[in-house]
Amino acid sequence: MKKLRGISASPGIVIGPAYICTEEKLSIPRYDIRAEEVTQEFARFQQAVRQASRELEELKSRVQESARGSDEDLLNSHLMMMNDPEFSILVEERLKKELKNVEWVIISVIEEMTERLLSAKDDYLSERSSDFNDIARRIINHLLKRGRKALEDIRENSILIAHNLMPSDTISMAGKKVLGIVMEMGGRTSHTAIIARSLEIPAVLGLSHITWHVSDGDEVIVDGNTGAVIVNPDRNLRERYERKKKQWDQHEQDLLELGDLPSQTADGHRVLLEANIEIPEEIQSVLSHGADWIGLYRSEFLYIKPHAYPPEEVQCEAYRAVLQGMQGKPVTIRTLDLGGDKIIPGFKDTYEDNPILGWRAVRFCLAQPEVFKTQLRALIRSSVHGHLKIMFPMISGPEELDRILQYVEEVKGELKAQGLDFKPDIPLGIMIEVPSAALTSDVLAKKVDFFSIGTNDLIQYMIAVDRGNERIAYLYEPLHLGVLRIIRMVVENAHSNGIPVGMCGEMAADPRMTVVLLGLGLDSLSMSAASVPEIKSIVRSIKIQDAKRLTKRIMQMTSVEEIGRTLDGWMGERVAAHAAIQ
Repeated sequence: MKKLRGISASPGIVIGPAYICTEEKLSIPRYDIRAEEVTQEFARFQQAVRQASRELEELKSRVQESARGSDEDLLNSHLMMMNDPEFSILVEERLKKELKNVEWVIISVIEEMTERLLSAKDDYLSERSSDFNDIARRIINHLLKRGRKALEDIRENSILIAHNLMPSDTISMAGKKVLGIVMEMGGRTSHTAIIARSLEIPAVLGLSHITWHVSDGDEVIVDGNTGAVIVNPDRNLRERYERKKKQWDQHEQDLLELGDLPSQTADGHRVLLEANIEIPEEIQSVLSHGADWIGLYRSEFLYIKPHAYPPEEVQCEAYRAVLQGMQGKPVTIRTLDLGGDKIIPGFKDTYEDNPILGWRAVRFCLAQPEVFKTQLRALIRSSVHGHLKIMFPMISGPEELDRILQYVEEVKGELKAQGLDFKPDIPLGIMIEVPSAALTSDVLAKKVDFFSIGTNDLIQYMIAVDRGNERIAYLYEPLHLGVLRIIRMVVENAHSNGIPVGMCGEMAADPRMTVVLLGLGLDSLSMSAASVPEIKSIVRSIKIQDAKRLTKRIMQMTSVEEIGRTLDGWMGERVAAHAAIQ
């Protein structure tokens, strides 16, 4: 029996036989070519791209038959990246410069692209490197005439064990016999994690050398709630997890039954529970988990294509798909939040010594007006397809916001002159994630329709702690009195100016914090779709007046320890049933 622990990427508990899905590591030949052979090598590359494209088109046809439109979007993205003229130009230029065989050149080009993504501190962007690896693998497999082990080979319900899964592999999981996923690579924002959550498949990722410890057919327990993986458990441990699984399944069923019920407190106070999404794959999960709407749709995924920004029409189509997929429910799309530590592949001038305080988000957009206006055009045009709300990140003060709003009006004027349809009254909001924005929120509230507090950044800026620095991670504390006070101030300023205020950071998904956030007066909380039912159950189990009284007590305390003890004691008395199955 082996007990291992990784990253909890998708909740749930499953028990089943292991299916090892590993590919032999690509052994790429490397040899010199003559200058006159460059044309021949490039022709081999073009032929392999055509073959790989046909392979993706066949997979897309199967996806279309199963009506998984979001997966079709991903495959379209891969097709576009694979057939990107810039990619071909890079390969041809590198062939001429290095005079090496095309397989080696492809790896060289892809490694350059992925290295830049992997160097980003932003988990979502760094994990998009798997998209480039997926494309390279497909092309090289055709160049070397190698087959690929597919998920279709699974013959019984199994726990999928892998070093890594490519994005197009995970698409094949729908309807297959995959009970759970255990993977050496990846994190919570990797594509595998996102797909696992959308398909509600328990997953534990980032578990180094798991393929060394498991053989085909071994019995495996996957606890996606805690990140635990047990290989060949003894009888007592297996029986214990069978009980935990039964309790968890019943707990999940009870929570899902809340889906059609409003997220309101026991005394009738309504608070909206919204979902954060990274890519369109998560829309079905948003709907099935009973979220009121999408509170944060990160648009960065459209900008991972190397050496080019997405054209207006490509963006229009992506935004349209999400708006229509939400069936009339509001969708809040955040404008581009790249630059600084969020690297754009192929653009070296986005690198900085101190990116956290650097050229990012609206600062980047204001310095790139054509890029920004293209996104605004696509967003505003897509408004006719649903209930769109646009949100601007990292606003630092009124002057910056005024420039943003000026661009919005310019774009509307241009679209109107061109005779293009759009809704004239699209709600506009900003993220409050910079202390200066919080301190001027009384002024900012007069200029926009809503606020959303981004606690991930706000907390690190408030306490001056890099949340990615392990040495000082203990200082990153949502219950810090300074954090609670600034949230209260933002809420009061928003409400006094008649606009709602929500929260879209990780703090919003923390069950421990729910009562405090309600007591502070938040109108909405946005989180991963899978977190919605649990937070809804807590909201429905408490009274708003009790939450306000508790929060008032907490705001008079002077230490994080005292606040934590008080809060845990209060919550423990009311959610014991939930705690019993953790």
